[in-house]
Amino acid sequence: MIPAGPRLGWYGDDFTGATDTLAVLAQSGLRALLFLDIPTDEHLAAAGPLDALGVAGATRAMAPEPMAEELTRAGRFFADLGVDILHYKCCSTFDSAPHIGSIGQAVQTLRRRFRNAIVPIVGGQPNLGRYCLFGNLFAAAGIGGEVHRIDRHPTMSGHPVTPMGEGDLRKHLAQQGLGSIGLIDYRSYEGDDVDNVVSRLKTSGLNALLMDVSRVSDLPVIGRFLWQSAAATPLLAVGPSSVAQALVADWPHTRIDDADSEARAIDQRTGPVLALVGSLSPVTRAQADRATHFDKIAVEASQLVADPAYAASLAGEACALLAAGRNAMLITDRPAGSPEGSAATAFATAALLNSVLEHASISRLVVAGGDTSSMAIKATRIWGLSYRAPMVPGAPLCRAHSDDPRLDGLDIVLKGGQMGPPTFFDDVMPGRS
Repeated sequence: MIPAGPRLGWYGDDFTGATDTLAVLAQSGLRALLFLDIPTDEHLAAAGPLDALGVAGATRAMAPEPMAEELTRAGRFFADLGVDILHYKCCSTFDSAPHIGSIGQAVQTLRRRFRNAIVPIVGGQPNLGRYCLFGNLFAAAGIGGEVHRIDRHPTMSGHPVTPMGEGDLRKHLAQQGLGSIGLIDYRSYEGDDVDNVVSRLKTSGLNALLMDVSRVSDLPVIGRFLWQSAAATPLLAVGPSSVAQALVADWPHTRIDDADSEARAIDQRTGPVLALVGSLSPVTRAQADRATHFDKIAVEASQLVADPAYAASLAGEACALLAAGRNAMLITDRPAGSPEGSAATAFATAALLNSVLEHASISRLVVAGGDTSSMAIKATRIWGLSYRAPMVPGAPLCRAHSDDPRLDGLDIVLKGGQMGPPTFFDDVMPGRS
């Protein structure tokens, strides 16, 4: 029997990762919907019965004080909703720092509502090329690329806002205030010895427990542990979409038979595609260079922030292309200066996107870049996303829910910087999905 309310809630620290979790749940036959803010009663009613409910946020790009304010609201909402498990969905590369996107701050705030003594942290997500072994995180450079320890990764070690300088996630998260963190290494899963290991560690005064993920076969064992822990008290868990993968591998109640029937019934819109490329990742930049189905518009970041006339000119150029039935791609350059400059660029880029959407009719929106995606989609009148179809790992095709009929039902793909094959942008054109 399916319970009346959702058993699982998830809060995404950016929009791209939140849609990846949405896809994991929906593909497993669960009724799931991702809201772009704490939902109103009207939007909750419009969503209908759900097994899992998500809220997409932007805490990955926030300082501790606004982060605490945002997650206080979210923690209260999910606690009042009565979920058994709240998943704080962080990036699979765990890029964060004490001063920005602090996972430690997130745990400290959410534990006021979800009071499990030891917070499980799931490291690694093999389907995205992320592996955690003996507490150390490794990540592939692009889909199928060479695997590097995260502090030696060619992109993440030099991330412009939160560079990863430590491969051991226990040390990395301890720097963010998580304190004493235990470890269940991947060898414990082979003998299903997790309960014995946890029993020994519980006497050590731990604040959190990092769980290795080296293979897909590790996930059901982790899922069983998480559900058993949630039986005693509502549980806060941290990690990428591998948390959801683990939970669905051992989901304790019947799932619906046809979770994506509504998605299949939606008529595919016709018309041009708009792409917004804000990611500075070399993977995304190479993908944009290879795109052959778009007219590309270069966006100079500092001028976009400083000059409203320049922003209006860019919007007009994009709208003219779209009105002529051509696909348009807006590509921002690297913002100058500090992380604050990056944030200003993200806000300005979001305003640019909103201006284009107000005046142009499109069939599909593609946004690349974790922080950019979060800011850009928040600038629209879209209030929710449901899963529609697979696209590439970590970047599914979603359906927009909006009170604006021009946006309701719109196809959307949100892509993080490291996600997708070299031909990503051409692959996401309508007719190829």
